[in-house]
Amino acid sequence: MDDSDLPVRLAKPARRALEGAGYLRLEQLAQGSEADILKLHGMGPKAFELIKHTLLEKGLSFRK
Repeated sequence: MDDSDLPVRLAKPARRALEGAGYLRLEQLAQGSEADILKLHGMGPKAFELIKHTLLEKGLSFRK
């Protein structure tokens, strides 16, 4: 069963990078910093912006 609530439109390399680092839910991403996410291999600028926008839609943001 897939418990992920990551954006459906997220590119596969970015999704694999997040899941490989243990990020399956938006709430988990909000506990990380932008720098933590950007340094993941496979995380590109488009995917990062999609994640950032999705977090904002849910009232969440990255840790400072």
